[in-house]
Amino acid sequence: MYRLLIMIVVLQFSVAAAAAETLKLSLRNAMSMALENNSQIKAARFNSQSSRLGVDSANSRYLPAVTFEETLVASNSPINTFMMKLDEGRFTNNDFLIHNLNSPSAQHDFKTALSIQQPLFVPSLAPMKELAVKDAQKSELELEAIRQGIAFQVFHVYLEVQKSDAQLKAADKAVADARENMRLATVRTTEGVGLRSDELRSRTHLSSVEQQLISASNNLTLARFKLALLIGLPEETTYEISGFEERITVPVISDQVIKDALENRVEIRQSHVDIEKSDSALRLARSEYLPTVGAFASYQLNAKDVPFTSDNDAWTVGVSLKWNLFDGFRRGSERKRALSGQSAAREMLVSATQDIKYQLRESYVRREEAGKRLEVTRHALLDAEETVRLLTKRYENSLATMVELLDAQTALNQTRAGLVETEAGYALAGGRVYYMTGTFVKEMLK
Repeated sequence: MYRLLIMIVVLQFSVAAAAAETLKLSLRNAMSMALENNSQIKAARFNSQSSRLGVDSANSRYLPAVTFEETLVASNSPINTFMMKLDEGRFTNNDFLIHNLNSPSAQHDFKTALSIQQPLFVPSLAPMKELAVKDAQKSELELEAIRQGIAFQVFHVYLEVQKSDAQLKAADKAVADARENMRLATVRTTEGVGLRSDELRSRTHLSSVEQQLISASNNLTLARFKLALLIGLPEETTYEISGFEERITVPVISDQVIKDALENRVEIRQSHVDIEKSDSALRLARSEYLPTVGAFASYQLNAKDVPFTSDNDAWTVGVSLKWNLFDGFRRGSERKRALSGQSAAREMLVSATQDIKYQLRESYVRREEAGKRLEVTRHALLDAEETVRLLTKRYENSLATMVELLDAQTALNQTRAGLVETEAGYALAGGRVYYMTGTFVKEMLK
């Protein structure tokens, strides 16, 4: 008795553990997991972070550059040895002798130097910073585009899993109907009122739908595996999807909807950033015609024998102005290049605007088409079911042939599969409308 109770308790815990290990995956959870775990989104996030660090790098050009240097120089060159002795403070009257000037002995020098350079007026720094800022903005928009794309892909694959599951159930129903038809044919043959050919036809039909059942099962397995990869689930994780409402309500198309889409679509915002970036590139090209001004200072120690020590020290401060007067027409070419890039960016904005307007209108047309097809298919399914019911009755009463019944059954199976496909297509068309408005993630995660 106690052993029986223990076995029951263990069995209950095993069932509970198995149920706990099966993840219930809703569409919203799947999209949230993909936005967090998908490798493409992670890569885009790192790229965005890298671009933001590029802005910090551009800002650093306004700050002073401080360098420390320790060098050892050895030479018997008259000029070098002369300057080494001067830097080290060891110059004597003997060094002015003609022989010592012309043929000095080898000398060496340890120089320790600390230098500072501070840009005061560099016209190229501002447009370079603007370019870095625009690159950062563009990388953030690329991240948003990938997030929208991956979320829509999850939506699509989730629908594929749901569709494959429904098609598997439809295929299973078709197998059950085929077995019933074969049973009827077998009974009629046994009773001597049927034909052997009807039994063979029904068996062939059963084999055909059983093959379809195998394909439907494999399609479901592959779709589930693809969804798991997309959202970052470990391979050993088992999950079950929880279906969602196929009817996705979308706003009626209007001028305001189109306007909002043009404001939300990443492609439009990227085009605006490209135009601003081309403006910055043009300012950068023009800045090359202006001079640059910078300040510098250095402090150095010179020693003959020991590094980082001082036989003598010296300092230098100054301001420099540099103006490139002629560079072989390079600056003119760069300016013309920037102007061409600016024109190209503006034309790309016009093209993107036209494309998005068309894509949005197309998505509404396709959704309306999918809705009408869904309505027609549902009526067709009712008609096909009624046809099979009537022909089954007629076949049982020897008023119809097996060929007619199997043809009707095949049409019913195709209609069932078509309905599943159409329902998934209608849901996908609704999601595509939000994707084309640039608000897919926002709307689907509400």
